[in-house]
Amino acid sequence: MKKIKLLALDLDGTVLNDEGKVPAENREWILKAVDAGVTVMFSTGRGMQTVTGILSEIPLVGPMVLLNGAEVWGGKDELVERHYLDADEIRRLHSIAHQADAHFWGYCEESLTGKADWTEEMFGRSWMKFGMYHKDNDVIEELRRLAAESDTIEISRSAAINMEISPKGISKESGVRTICTRLGIGMDEVMAIGDNLNDYRLIKAAGLGVAMGNGDDELKAAADAVTETNNNAGVAKAIQRYIFEVA
Repeated sequence: MKKIKLLALDLDGTVLNDEGKVPAENREWILKAVDAGVTVMFSTGRGMQTVTGILSEIPLVGPMVLLNGAEVWGGKDELVERHYLDADEIRRLHSIAHQADAHFWGYCEESLTGKADWTEEMFGRSWMKFGMYHKDNDVIEELRRLAAESDTIEISRSAAINMEISPKGISKESGVRTICTRLGIGMDEVMAIGDNLNDYRLIKAAGLGVAMGNGDDELKAAADAVTETNNNAGVAKAIQRYIFEVA
């Protein structure tokens, strides 16, 4: 593998511990990687609405892939591209979730809107990501099956009891590839770290794909390496081992 030039980091279950906090060790080694000349970026299912606070803890100024690839940023104030779900698709997904009494949410430019605040006016907005959650595994599996009847969307998940829907062809991998093209970096020079199946394509495509110790078993099987858990600063330990070659 070539020298790592770009480090793409998932947030929930990866950089963040189970309390939603950034362990001090993770922050320390992320910033050491930046100081060493590595481009470090978030590659997350979150939108800008919920990433800004984390940027105040880890002051990265470079690119970001948000909403599982539906938004790509060259920096916090430099939008590169956005990808939108079809309006009819949003109505279909909303109907599926409503009929199953599932919690749902959507990300658009204006807002992160959940079930409690969804109104008819919301259908006039341009949505980049739609998600559903149900605590019953059988129900969420059926929701995934129903959602997959469309050929205009990508379906992934960040937990066993949810699903995340993006426009067809859009993923964290597609977003990171866009950033790599802009920076003149090959995917073989990328190290990616994640914990769930919305990281799967990126983990497979990266030169070094690292799964978290707390990650989904399917992701672990696909990864090149497995690090410690998110509660044991697994990101810091992966950076030490694979970027700085500290045993």
